[in-house]
Amino acid sequence: MTHPFTDPAAIAAIERYGRSALAWELLRRDPAYRDAFGRLKALPSPGQAADAVFAARWGLHFP
Repeated sequence: MTHPFTDPAAIAAIERYGRSALAWELLRRDPAYRDAFGRLKALPSPGQAADAVFAARWGLHFP
């Protein structure tokens, strides 16, 4: 197995999609985040702010 820090495909993906994509990939794999997301009572509609406590806990910032 190729180490992720030397895997050319992984490096290319980070270069292509940027740090925010890498951060999202790590976050979405976190079991605690997935559990917290599953406990949200409602998802925000497009253009609306996410639950402030949830966003602050997970360091989420949306433009």
